[in-house]
Amino acid sequence: MRGTRSIRGGAAALLAVALLAGCEDIGRGGAGPEPDPAAPAARGTSPLDNPDGTRAGLAALPKGRLAEARSLIEGLAVKGRGPKTGYDRDEFGYAWMDTADGVPLARNGCDTRNDLLRLHGRNVRFRDGSDCVVVSMDLHDPYTGKDIVWRKAKAAEVQIDHVVPLSYSWQLGAARWPEDKRRRLANDPLNLLPVDGRENSAKGDSGPASWLPPNKAIRCSYAVRFAQVADAYELPVTGADKQAMLRWCGG
Repeated sequence: MRGTRSIRGGAAALLAVALLAGCEDIGRGGAGPEPDPAAPAARGTSPLDNPDGTRAGLAALPKGRLAEARSLIEGLAVKGRGPKTGYDRDEFGYAWMDTADGVPLARNGCDTRNDLLRLHGRNVRFRDGSDCVVVSMDLHDPYTGKDIVWRKAKAAEVQIDHVVPLSYSWQLGAARWPEDKRRRLANDPLNLLPVDGRENSAKGDSGPASWLPPNKAIRCSYAVRFAQVADAYELPVTGADKQAMLRWCGG
């Protein structure tokens, strides 16, 4: 993996301690740089200040960092999207496995979905007798800009989005990866965001040229997050997706 992943270990270890402690609200991880005064109030963390994906939320990128965003995107390799032949979700390990070594939060006794809910949620409540299974929380959904009051009884209202969809990665080269690398991609917090379930379903396995969050304020941030994942896993993107990402970051 590339240099962008080199600082991940320390942050991951500290976060794992907090999660295992069963805290009810990990919080938003700080606001990072001051947002542009003309932009909506930040509700999360700038992706450029969150190279591990271990800080909550996805905030709009300050204008002063657009050049940095474009530089990251410009460095991505380009390739045509191949066939979907042979793709199956199980090729990336069973859903929300806790044993995908090499990513933050692995082997902490809690599955990936619940890890992500308690990382990004606020006012988190757990099942009686558990410090893992989230039964309710409040979530600011970056894709729509709306606040969601979530209850496990209606679990599908919040889904965990793979920012770089697994099928997309398969078609761009993951079909030839070793299984442990695919498992990392599927369970890496850098590639995961809890979001409105309907928007996640609408996205499907689209790249940024075909789908972007309805909330225009975070489209560049989404593009940066997509690029961070592609960079970290040395995954190419399509030419159309690269151009779309650059366009939303002022390129």
